[in-house]
Amino acid sequence: MNEKDGRSAKLRAGFEALVAQAGDDARTLAALSVTALKAGQADRGYQLARRARELAPDNAEIASLTHRPFTGLVPDWHFSIVRDDTRNQAYEAALKRAVGPGTRVLDIGTGTGILSMMAARAGAAHVTACDMNPAVADAAVDVIARNGLSDRIRVISKRSDALDVDADMGGQADVLVSEIVSNDMLGEHALAAMADAVPRLVKPQGRVIPAAGQVRIAAAWWGGLERRRMGETSGFDLSPFNRLDRTPVHLKAGDADLVLRGPAQDLFDFDFASGGPYRDERTTVALTCEGGPVNGLAQWIRLQMDEEGVYENAPAAGAKSCWAVLFYPLPETLYATGGQVLTVHGAHDRTRLRIWTDTAQRVDN
Repeated sequence: MNEKDGRSAKLRAGFEALVAQAGDDARTLAALSVTALKAGQADRGYQLARRARELAPDNAEIASLTHRPFTGLVPDWHFSIVRDDTRNQAYEAALKRAVGPGTRVLDIGTGTGILSMMAARAGAAHVTACDMNPAVADAAVDVIARNGLSDRIRVISKRSDALDVDADMGGQADVLVSEIVSNDMLGEHALAAMADAVPRLVKPQGRVIPAAGQVRIAAAWWGGLERRRMGETSGFDLSPFNRLDRTPVHLKAGDADLVLRGPAQDLFDFDFASGGPYRDERTTVALTCEGGPVNGLAQWIRLQMDEEGVYENAPAAGAKSCWAVLFYPLPETLYATGGQVLTVHGAHDRTRLRIWTDTAQRVDN
């Protein structure tokens, strides 16, 4: 053990001694939960916050003090994703086609537990639901109990690659369902999860939902870009600061200011059902521009649930989706009269997507 590790071990030991001294003192445990969170020990902070709340369930000050360690690492999108009825319907339809009497299901990244409950409602004999966030897993346990499905769904607070196929699951699953894709498909480590889970946790002829996914792009015009950028303010030119703007810009699928200027193409296509192996990739595509100004690229995702079902958050007037459309501004606005080609490059390292065009590129005939 090196010196740094030795100091860390002593600090942890000292902290745990304070926890032991606190006993069942809710206020002290609440304060220690905040300390743990600040020290980067989020899981321990959550455990202590939960214990404090259990000891003082009606104490509003304890609830206020522990709010951050109790909820701080739960992403906000948990509250929007379950309101996407189109997404929910696509998943449930695929589960109904895949699940039958005796089916064993594995749900990776269970969140609220909604996909596990859909599987149980479709007739699954047993569902193993896992989530790496202990706060989320605990909430899912309560949600599932509230809906009377605890006898068929077991929630485990683990990463899927830490699951023991026998001890945790009772054997390989017939169906793997997951919703661990981000706006660019890759940000929640979906490929790494599939590379581990499909060969290890799923039967050789098992079903994977979604079975595949595509990253789609198209030339676009977003009317909000100029409003976002800095120009002259109080008589000063602030435009050089625009180089610090974080891109891509997250837009709603139904953003009224976003207009596609040509047909979409698949930039990358991922076969989730195969389980990989997945490798870093680079590609180049030629996007057709149908006319009008083009000031960026719109990127979204398409999920192939199975042979029949598809979910896609393609941008369109009135479209709604829990996933954002990502807008990549071009270095300068291009003016196309129709039929011209815009060359776009893409790359990923299995966890992060990059999209760019050649600097100062013109629209080619």
